[in-house]
Amino acid sequence: MTTHATTPRMNIWKTAPAVYEGMSAFQQAAAKGLDKVVAELIKIRCSQINKCAHCLDMHLTEARDQGESQLRLDLVATWQEATGIFTEREQAALALAEAITVLTDGFVPDEVFERAAAHFDEAELAQLIAQIVAINAWNQFNVTCRTVPAGVRRALREQA
Repeated sequence: MTTHATTPRMNIWKTAPAVYEGMSAFQQAAAKGLDKVVAELIKIRCSQINKCAHCLDMHLTEARDQGESQLRLDLVATWQEATGIFTEREQAALALAEAITVLTDGFVPDEVFERAAAHFDEAELAQLIAQIVAINAWNQFNVTCRTVPAGVRRALREQA
């Protein structure tokens, strides 16, 4: 039986290939010059917040493939409480990712922005912001269209 979460609404990437191409180009531009570990951590955290199983599955897999420890991956959601596990730089990036993703007060607090600016030069900070915006856009497309994670597709094939 197929569940709500595994029933895709549409394959937006096949239906609108120019959108996929544009998003891919934006993603590539956002990634330039940004530390790969920081990039994966923020992609994971934003995907957790946005409940995007597709992106979460993808970026956890990519992080593991890049040698990220399971402990750190397990603790991304609680990075503020994981004392000594994430660097100050990583924590600043995660705080900025959360502030941009949630925007509960309609803005990114000065202290969050200033914390990130203390750990990233202006060019890196611009790339970090772009990467956070990019993963949020990917999350929104995939959650809206119910894009099925590759890991779920594999598991369903194995069950059949």
